Amino acid sequence: MPSAQTLTDDDRRVVAGWAADCAERVLPLFEAEAPDDDRARDGIRRARSFASGALGAAGEIRRRFTAGRASAAATSPAGKAAAWAAGQASAVAHMGAHALGAATYAAKAAELADPGRGGAAELAWQMAHMSEPVRVALRRLPPLGEDPSGPLGAGLLASGVLGEHIRAIQAALDGGG
Repeated sequence: MPSAQTLTDDDRRVVAGWAADCAERVLPLFEAEAPDDDRARDGIRRARSFASGALGAAGEIRRRFTAGRASAAATSPAGKAAAWAAGQASAVAHMGAHALGAATYAAKAAELADPGRGGAAELAWQMAHMSEPVRVALRRLPPLGEDPSGPLGAGLLASGVLGEHIRAIQAALDGGG
């Protein structure tokens, strides 16, 4: 039985575009440090292509780690987080929960670039730019930490500021924020 974090193919396509939007907002933080490394931008482009139906899930699942590996080319924590946001966006074809990973890494990158304001502003933007179909699809994901079989399990996304950001998004989806 597949993980509840996977979502249907249609739902993954719906959330992939939003995840790409989230990652693209912080992409300049990465590109300022690694202007010749196009892996993060390509990951965002692939997420959008998957969202539009131009790319299939199988090929994207095989390539899902490429964009995130660009983080090695970044020199700052904000640049690394921006690359990880792109990596998470490109991994949505594999598992829909990666959309929340893209959003939370984007918020982390924004907070690192603008401490005290950037993360909250980024989360507010993300919620304001979430279509109703994206909201519906993301509501189908289990709460953070409830299902261990995916990125919303007990791993990196569930801890620290990343976990706080995902909890804030999920609370807002449920009407609590």
